[in-house]
Amino acid sequence: MRTMSPQPADRVAQYVQRILVIEDLKVTDPFVLPLYANGTPTLLFQTAVGKVQGNANHLTLFGQTVLPDTLTLTEDFTLIAYFFQPYALHTLFGISPADLTDSPINLNLLSSKKANELQEQLVNAGTVTAMMNLIDDYIYSLAVRIKTDVELISFATRAIAGNPNLKVEEMAASELHLTKRTFMRLFERQVGILPNQYRRIAQFNAAFQQLQSRRFSKLSDIAFHQGYADQSHFIRAFKEFTGITPKDYEKLINGTDT
Repeated sequence: MRTMSPQPADRVAQYVQRILVIEDLKVTDPFVLPLYANGTPTLLFQTAVGKVQGNANHLTLFGQTVLPDTLTLTEDFTLIAYFFQPYALHTLFGISPADLTDSPINLNLLSSKKANELQEQLVNAGTVTAMMNLIDDYIYSLAVRIKTDVELISFATRAIAGNPNLKVEEMAASELHLTKRTFMRLFERQVGILPNQYRRIAQFNAAFQQLQSRRFSKLSDIAFHQGYADQSHFIRAFKEFTGITPKDYEKLINGTDT
């Protein structure tokens, strides 16, 4: 199995945070990819039909993932995931992000003509580069001029993700010059969840990345570094978003490596 993280092309970098490519051309047992909260809506393509929440398709559009889920593939595959900026769903697709929170949708059901054309081209593309160029073309074709409210939410998501202890109402008033109520409504319309829930997901995701990369000596180091009140708060948050404890996850990845 091969994993890559290519940089987003300049023309879509305004909307795309990062890209993940996974290839496994020798699948013998079902490949199960855990899907955890990461604060980023996602466009997911697989050359083989993948199953999420009982639905099987090639192209899936995810909103915010709060509850843990899985993607299952049973055939050889190339998988490409485009992780969008938190506010990109409304801007690119013109839909309410809240409608897709924990409810991924087959892209063909959202935009049948364009998505069907894209899916056919992707399935028949010969290389990862060709597939990414097709996805870039599709995203760029959806792009519209960024409006003022999107610029505000772009600033807010970066600020919240960068400071787990940020007081949202203070930022709304001092930095954005909005009332708390107006900011909450604007944020939920653009991102699909409320600011505090996004803050908790961003905090968990930073902790998850630190755990996964093993940049710590003990779990309390992660809790301290990521702004949790203590280790027990970190463990409860981790279990909420993954369904397992950090220790169980450590055993899982250690077992995978051996």
